Amino acid sequence: MKVLGIDTSTKFLCLGLADNRRFYEYRIELDRRHLSLLVPTINRTLQALGWKVQDLDYFAVGLGPGSFTGLRVGLAAIKAFSWAHKKPIVGLSTLDIIANNSRNCDKPVAVALDAKRNLIYCSIYRRNGDDLKRVSPDYLLQKEEFIKKIKDNTLIFGDALGLHKDFFLERIKGAEFLDKDYWYPQAHNMLLLALDKIKEKKFYSAFDIKPFYLYPKECQIKSLN
Repeated sequence: MKVLGIDTSTKFLCLGLADNRRFYEYRIELDRRHLSLLVPTINRTLQALGWKVQDLDYFAVGLGPGSFTGLRVGLAAIKAFSWAHKKPIVGLSTLDIIANNSRNCDKPVAVALDAKRNLIYCSIYRRNGDDLKRVSPDYLLQKEEFIKKIKDNTLIFGDALGLHKDFFLERIKGAEFLDKDYWYPQAHNMLLLALDKIKEKKFYSAFDIKPFYLYPKECQIKSLN
């Protein structure tokens, strides 16, 4: 079973390929160049393994929340591949992918991403044995609202720390933080989540999958101007 997974919700392209339980990972900082570099990068990565798009059995994609432009570009590419080759899509929460960077941590976990406009995309998790369980929906919050959701001794990570780490440290008792290496999606976690959903037969078609935006529609429209 071969799977291609991508997440384009942040400044990084997170790309992973699974051949059953053998994973291949690729990450590159594209910032605003997702449109021009995404498909060529996918093609080069497949060629390096001697694979073709038609060899893939499933596609997986991060649905956000995150960059409006990045999400649209990534999802458009996956929908095109899915439609052309009649293969199903697995949709994943970007916050869930990042949350799994905290493996082997027994603390409550909060992922906090910079949503611009002084807002934070976030979600909260707890460890249950080897599994990380979501205990909140995805939020779009101001930093003052965020700290009201967070318990003491929580592990916090995500690129919102680049702006608000000191604010969190002063106001959340016992807060701990992961380094920048853990702030963004990692391909092996994306693929593990995708394989779980494939096993559960939780698929989308190219026609019914949609990105997960938390901003009101009027903000999405204004962001294109």
